[in-house]
Amino acid sequence: MRPENLTWEESLERLRAGNSNFVEDSLDGKLQNSSRREELVGGQHPFAIILSCADSRVVPELAFDTGLGELFVIRVAGNTANTSSIASIEYAVAHLGVNLIVVLGHESCGAVTAAIGGGDNGHNLNHLLAHIAPAIAVSKDNEVNDVVRINANLTCSALADRSSIIKDARDNGGLKIAPAFYNLGSGKVDFL
Repeated sequence: MRPENLTWEESLERLRAGNSNFVEDSLDGKLQNSSRREELVGGQHPFAIILSCADSRVVPELAFDTGLGELFVIRVAGNTANTSSIASIEYAVAHLGVNLIVVLGHESCGAVTAAIGGGDNGHNLNHLLAHIAPAIAVSKDNEVNDVVRINANLTCSALADRSSIIKDARDNGGLKIAPAFYNLGSGKVDFL
């Protein structure tokens, strides 16, 4: 049974407000102490799922000014929808009742740059980069940030296309899947 959670609109507003705090260097730093850890021992109730790149410069919990237990974050290079990332998202949708998925690409993504560059990067990395190939095919000029934005959009579609749990929640349960782009210099997140 899914627990009740915020609507996707309420969750998106919390993310926008938190990102504004981050951009303005006014993080509130709440929900990051021992009493919060103790509150979470019995379970978690995140209000949003973030599928983010693994890039060390992009930290969703900070970028959205959130504390422990507020975000369900999956990080994989190129924020790709692979079997493991989709399964993790399915868990949060089906068992934690989360109503918002954000696919967070970012400026100057190294995985996207490597995918554009092509070549043989070894079995595992080639497999990962193959998930970015559709975005490259759609891009007019293969400019990295353009491909990042396209990849975020295509990944949103892929989540519903490759998961009946996610598709069902989107079509019948009030789930929103939103692409976004993180600007490295400013820290601002643009929802696409």
